[in-house]
Amino acid sequence: MAMNKSRLALLIALGLQQSLHTAHAQNATPADSGSLGEIRISDSRESGPTYNPLTAVSATKIEAPLRNIPQTVNVVPQAILRDQAARSMQDVLKTVPGVGLSTGDGQRDQVTIRGFTAIADQFVDGLRDDALYFRDLSNIEQVEVLKGPASVLYGRGSSGGLINRITKKPGIDKSEVGLQVGSWNQVRGEFDLARKDDEGGVAFRITGAAESADSYRSQQFLKRQAVAPSLLLKLSPDTRLLIQAESLSDRRVTDFGIPAYKGTPVNVPAGTYYGAANARDVDYSQSTVTSTGFTLDHRIDGAWSARNAFRQYTYTLDRNNTLVGSVNEAAQTVSLNRSNVRRNENGFFNQTELTQKTTLAGMPHQLLYGVEVGQQNKDQVFRTQNNVATVSLYDPVLPVLPLNVTAAPSTDNLGILKVASAYTQDMITLSERWKALAGIRYDVFEQSTEERRAGQPSLSRTDRAWSPRAGLVYQPTLDTSYYVSVSRSFQPSAETFPLAANNAAMEPEQTTIREVGSKIGFLEGAANAGIAVFQIERTNIKYTDPATNQLVPIGVQATNGLELTFSGDLPQGWRVWSGYAYMDSRITSSVAVDSGQPVEGKRATLTPMHSANLWLTKALGGGFGAGGGVNAVGDRYANAGNTVTLPGYATVDLMTYYRVKKIDVQLNLTNLFDRAYIIAGHGSNGNLNLPGAPRAWQLTTRYSF
Repeated sequence: MAMNKSRLALLIALGLQQSLHTAHAQNATPADSGSLGEIRISDSRESGPTYNPLTAVSATKIEAPLRNIPQTVNVVPQAILRDQAARSMQDVLKTVPGVGLSTGDGQRDQVTIRGFTAIADQFVDGLRDDALYFRDLSNIEQVEVLKGPASVLYGRGSSGGLINRITKKPGIDKSEVGLQVGSWNQVRGEFDLARKDDEGGVAFRITGAAESADSYRSQQFLKRQAVAPSLLLKLSPDTRLLIQAESLSDRRVTDFGIPAYKGTPVNVPAGTYYGAANARDVDYSQSTVTSTGFTLDHRIDGAWSARNAFRQYTYTLDRNNTLVGSVNEAAQTVSLNRSNVRRNENGFFNQTELTQKTTLAGMPHQLLYGVEVGQQNKDQVFRTQNNVATVSLYDPVLPVLPLNVTAAPSTDNLGILKVASAYTQDMITLSERWKALAGIRYDVFEQSTEERRAGQPSLSRTDRAWSPRAGLVYQPTLDTSYYVSVSRSFQPSAETFPLAANNAAMEPEQTTIREVGSKIGFLEGAANAGIAVFQIERTNIKYTDPATNQLVPIGVQATNGLELTFSGDLPQGWRVWSGYAYMDSRITSSVAVDSGQPVEGKRATLTPMHSANLWLTKALGGGFGAGGGVNAVGDRYANAGNTVTLPGYATVDLMTYYRVKKIDVQLNLTNLFDRAYIIAGHGSNGNLNLPGAPRAWQLTTRYSF
């Protein structure tokens, strides 16, 4: 029934779009000539501020017009990041339809996309970046969210979609420094310095940030530093080498939020903390990430281009936390558990791709041929001690706790993940109005776990998987596209973490998406509207059999949904960024039981059925401007058994600015009406729910020289 409603909504929307198209068709340019565009090496120059970027690279691995892509791609541009004063990936992704927010165990970026966890579906410039940490935005130009399975280009994972951060690159002249101050003693400094020498064929850029803050959450603090240098060398008229490096250090309290009482998060002040009284010393997470890499682009001739991209990284995590273990509702008390987690990772990925522009059977083709190899070594040690203290549910008197847990390790192993892949893709202009996109990938994914605990076996398995994709686009005019697509991805047992005894024999899960939609431009491309109706199904999901306590490959999750977006630069200085998502995401088949409830038939966790956002800004003249918006999220469930509900909420934000040639001053007010709400949950535990921030302010000043 839900899918029938979605199809009806699609038909209505398409009809409205045709009516709107008729109203502005006289302003449209003639129909597309069928050219696929020149294959070129990007100059990496910044475009002007806009709410409506027209191209993206995530969906096709080449810079392609969004209207030619038979798939939903949400591009969050630099202008939105600045106007909304985004400081985290959570700030960015809360404005993207179909994305749900997770606490990420208080130490990492984590979201759901269209009802499916995206814990490992993070990329940077098209290369996997799945280490478990909080990312910084100082080196990010824009964020692209590719919806639906994307294994054809990116390999394992991405049931609901993936997140690809596009970094700032050399090729411009720029000198900018910024200072932000805000609520709870927040101070952040940023810089962005870039120079180019066109005659010498050299350009460099270095970005960085340092931040210190307290929090509305008791005990919480933040200390972070980030720096990212890059160098662009023009080796010849047809060859360029981009060298990049990045270093990030982040320290904060590991915050798992607040427990639930009788089906909803407990009604306590937003700052109430359930952990150690000395949390800054014993409940902290310290993560460090360093990476280096290069991208070599070479134009072979007018038809062929080559690209080789490499990224190497190291990641360490020293996580210590105290969290709610269980709630005694009768006594109104909470038991606390304590853990030490150590992670040490290193790895690399290398992609070699050829792009060919040709004509076959009288039709222009843009072909991509690629191979990828990579290896990740993930070392981890966990120690956990339960029931270290009992505190009041409503007025916890926190215990002073030691840093280290003395229990024997519950996890102590090294996971080794190796991948070798080959893929190909073809963008075809079938005629003046019809285009197609098709691709396929073959992965060999080797997984092994070397156990260090006595009596525990080492494990290994190898999975081989095909990942296809196909889509068709109809463009009656240059500014209108209708599309249909289908794609499939795979999720192996060691997709994110090392193999374990209870999953080593399991075949990969598979996800298939079917999507139809439309993209329509307004005002000669200055604004764009989109609609997508989709059905995603993930099969062979692993769940625990309650009778044997063993994982079994029985489980299916499906999402039927509708997404609407409208964004762009409007007349008279107005800009708009908006979206709406309807998602009916459920476990349709399962033997699992959670919190005494069968999981089958329950809604997917952290996934609201309805969510929407609207952001408007207006240039007032004389360098002044203002803006504001609302973010609304419906009820979500915190756990698979759907026994804990996170209530829906709506928050209002405001912004005003003064911008002249060298000076930019901006004031942001968030949660204007000081609403109490829960912004995120854990996803598998109903007692780990994070309150949203009360009313807050942030003043940003930037100076260009």
